[in-house]
Amino acid sequence: MKIYIAGFGVFRPDAISYGENLKQICAQFGHEGLYPLDNQCDSAEDIYKGNIGLIREADAVIADINPFRGSEPDSGTAFEIGFAAALGKKIICYMDDTRPMKEKITDSFYAVEDFGLPVNLMIAASAKIVGGGFLEAVKMLEKC
Repeated sequence: MKIYIAGFGVFRPDAISYGENLKQICAQFGHEGLYPLDNQCDSAEDIYKGNIGLIREADAVIADINPFRGSEPDSGTAFEIGFAAALGKKIICYMDDTRPMKEKITDSFYAVEDFGLPVNLMIAASAKIVGGGFLEAVKMLEKC
């Protein structure tokens, strides 16, 4: 199975080696990891097209939806999850804190969804959510 690896790990200083580690975890389970930085792109449009191509090629998406630059998942990752859902791909998302949003976000001027979900319903309803990290998500994919 080919797995697209989505998440804000691409912004880490060690993003290449981090991605290689995630791809090795995929390989341990007999899968091929497709990491956004596998594309050799410089422009925003080329990065977009390359990542879309990898998602199309993938059988599943595993996404890190931990908060990034605030209380929500990375917006690029959220887009990739939505695109994968539109294509009918299997989607597994992982995060450290799986408590309901209503418990985590207590200082918002705006209403907070109260469906008992750890993230926005559009992500939660399109994916399986796993507490923990990438390894736990790969193990969950094995069960799907």
